[in-house]
Amino acid sequence: MGMSVPGWLGGLVEESFFVGCESHESRRKNEKNIFCLDCCTSICPHCVPLHPHHPLLQVRRYVYNDVVRLDDLEKLIDCSYVQPYTINSAKVIFLKPRPQSRPFKGSGNICLTCDRILQEPFHFCCLSCKVDHVMLQGEDLSSILFRYDESEFAFTHFENLRMDGSDVTEDDVIGQITPNSILEDPLHYNSCSGSSQPATRSHHRRGSEVSDLPKRKKGGSFFPQIVLSLGGNRRKGAPHRSPLA
Repeated sequence: MGMSVPGWLGGLVEESFFVGCESHESRRKNEKNIFCLDCCTSICPHCVPLHPHHPLLQVRRYVYNDVVRLDDLEKLIDCSYVQPYTINSAKVIFLKPRPQSRPFKGSGNICLTCDRILQEPFHFCCLSCKVDHVMLQGEDLSSILFRYDESEFAFTHFENLRMDGSDVTEDDVIGQITPNSILEDPLHYNSCSGSSQPATRSHHRRGSEVSDLPKRKKGGSFFPQIVLSLGGNRRKGAPHRSPLA
């Protein structure tokens, strides 16, 4: 990350989340699953009183990967062309590239930064890949950043997260993560409201398109589902013995 990257953005994609908080080692539910946009650091729910009136971003977890809800992230940065996923009916975006077992070989739509296979019409698999690409192209990051309303990032807006040690983690309620079956136009992922305004440009609402997409396999690629019939339900006939001589 270069010096032109805002502190909060560099911290968000570089910080470690869901590790124990050193300041609250003796407390339950002390995982760092909150990012302070003012201090540019990850904190746990018990740290919140030390960050009064600071804008806070809730980070969620799915299979050892950090994700943020699209509704929250698009108030901060232009998320167009970043492939979202659906968790419990909510769209989320990965903060960092996920590990790949092998590089993708063949034709298809892939991430412009890490070559992960994507759905059309997306170009990036995560927020970090888009930021890296914009910088490699020599573009000004201010063109994709937004002025945000700090009141929209209050701790009181967080879901399934309390400071009494009885919070429900996202892994406890997530059953499945799948690619969106309904893909909106990539130019219209910003739905900022209130005083949030683009830094240098505005976005216009366009239509949405619907496509039936196959499920993502564990390896990250999309293939038609193959059902193998092994004859497990076939009943065997009665055994026949040879007649006695």
